[in-house]
Amino acid sequence: MSTDEPAPRNPKKDGDEPSGVDLARVALRAAKEQARARGDAARQKKQARRGGGLRSGARADGRDPMALGAAINRLLTERGWETPAAVGGVMGRWPQIVGEDLAKHCVPQRYDEDERVLVVSCDSTAWATQLRHLAPALVARLNEDLGHGTVRMIKVLNPGGPARRYGPLRAPGSSGPGDTYG
Repeated sequence: MSTDEPAPRNPKKDGDEPSGVDLARVALRAAKEQARARGDAARQKKQARRGGGLRSGARADGRDPMALGAAINRLLTERGWETPAAVGGVMGRWPQIVGEDLAKHCVPQRYDEDERVLVVSCDSTAWATQLRHLAPALVARLNEDLGHGTVRMIKVLNPGGPARRYGPLRAPGSSGPGDTYG
């Protein structure tokens, strides 16, 4: 080193205290953080008074409007109604599934989700017998549409004849000549 050059100056030596400028910078940074925290708290309080949290912006989020079909599908999924809704669709398409002739005489009544049984009523014992013979193939066809194991069994109800409450030869507890069905 030559004697003409000044010695490098190191303002922060061990044991030196921060200078006034450094203290001012630290104080300014702390004041900015406190102001930001107060501003966030005030903004949240103001939004709560308005009756809502964040407002919808330019980007898509869960609060944006959606198509009716998507909203219904979301509702079915959230509530666990997929299977009953699918079975309800089968009841609406019953003539296409079983054929026009059988659909004229056999009508689905209800679906028991716990037992996985579809209850069908028929208008005569002949059609009830026909449906009982077709039941295994019909269960397989329904499970193709709805998913394996959705319908375990088809319960066929026989027709109920009209109630015959009057007549000279009526035994107590009987429903008349109609009680031979079943």
